[in-house]
Amino acid sequence: IIFYEDKNFQGRSYECSSDCSDLSSYFNRCNSIRVENGNWILYEEPNYKGYQYYLRRGDYPDFQQWMGFNDSIRSCHLTTQHRGPFILKVYEKEDFKGQMMEFTEDCQCVYEKFRYHDIHSCNVLDGHWMFYEEPNYKGRQYYLKPGEYRRFTNWGANNSRITFYEDKNFKGRSYECSSDNNDLHSHVSRCNSIKVDNGSWMIYEQANNKGHQYFLKRGEYPDYQHWMGFNDTISSCHMIPLHTGAFLIKLYEKEDLRGQVVEFTEDHPHIYQDFNYREIHSCNVIEGHWIFYEEPNYKGRQYYLRPGEYRNFSDWGAVNARVGSIRRVQEFY
Repeated sequence: IIFYEDKNFQGRSYECSSDCSDLSSYFNRCNSIRVENGNWILYEEPNYKGYQYYLRRGDYPDFQQWMGFNDSIRSCHLTTQHRGPFILKVYEKEDFKGQMMEFTEDCQCVYEKFRYHDIHSCNVLDGHWMFYEEPNYKGRQYYLKPGEYRRFTNWGANNSRITFYEDKNFKGRSYECSSDNNDLHSHVSRCNSIKVDNGSWMIYEQANNKGHQYFLKRGEYPDYQHWMGFNDTISSCHMIPLHTGAFLIKLYEKEDLRGQVVEFTEDHPHIYQDFNYREIHSCNVIEGHWIFYEEPNYKGRQYYLRPGEYRNFSDWGAVNARVGSIRRVQEFY
């Protein structure tokens, strides 16, 4: 497999022929891929975490071709070749309880054969399988090798859910969402209240995850002031993947990861107290997902940062280099 930093197989590239738990040192971003042989699972984060993507032999000139959400690919796994039969058992409830159905072939719409919309556990008896969140092999993907999966979190899934309401206090037209959505306009014309049933979310003022950003965790937000919003416009949302490991971020005084550096592993309400400089011009998110706040005590404009290098404050969507506080995204269900 060959990774390219730019679209259409341009820019710096890296060729790989086996598993790699951290691709960060070989390229900063990934906008196109060529798979010459084998079947591969790519991951948004190091150590095989975050969003997963299944790629077989072929050319992928941009990340939309592998149904990617962004240009971040940080680890890869070469799946072993399987020549025998394929057997998968899915269950209605956790721990292999409730109704069960057995599959030996691909199925593009599980709902049509299995009366339940949710699968809470499964047993992969033979072969390697991909789960897709939506029918017709679309939506978030999950790789399953032979073994028992007693809960959906065992294959990397979660039950995140957010509901947008047009009016305050959870009234008026509403729209329930369980995955990323780049344009909410067809579902709600405005947003004045939100309920987050599960997961951690970034919501955006503009379509395609642009404009003012707001971080929401599980809870109720009866009006837009409760998420520190400037108005009732919410046009896109992103579900932040579950991260269960360590957190590590490095902040730099100058652009391109230069100058004085300070390292954080926990939330910090007042960056100025530990870092002599009032501005952060670049950073490196090594582990976990983080939120930057423009002001101390987690106030002001917010910016979401996933693992990767940010060589200029504009890379995380800011209009200036001011960072007053930082917070880890820790999901609780």
